[in-house]
Amino acid sequence: MGEQVRLDKWLWAARFYKTRSLAARAIAGGHVQLNGGRPKPSRPLKAGDRLRITRDGYRYDITVLGLAERRGPAREAQALYEESPASIAAREALREQHRLAAASTPHPERRPDKKARRQLRGLKG
Repeated sequence: MGEQVRLDKWLWAARFYKTRSLAARAIAGGHVQLNGGRPKPSRPLKAGDRLRITRDGYRYDITVLGLAERRGPAREAQALYEESPASIAAREALREQHRLAAASTPHPERRPDKKARRQLRGLKG
């Protein structure tokens, strides 16, 4: 571990993204903010930096605790950062909203058979 690591490498090592290219694409797309600003993927990251990551509709507000250039086990990756309690609570509330919305949406018990598909096509025109 060194004193500074590229932002895209760290996001990959901390297991926020599966590949460095996905991390770089998210940074370039504005889904990652570093200390309130919009960084480049090659921006060096230091311990104590604050990141705001938006991924799959969820927002993570984290503080960098450690640096790593290599991707390791999930336990080691979780030790690289600390998420704020407000961020955890907001994500849990959003997850609960999604769960309730999915529960209230009617779903058929099974896929339509051939006859039902024909009837659906007839209804649609």
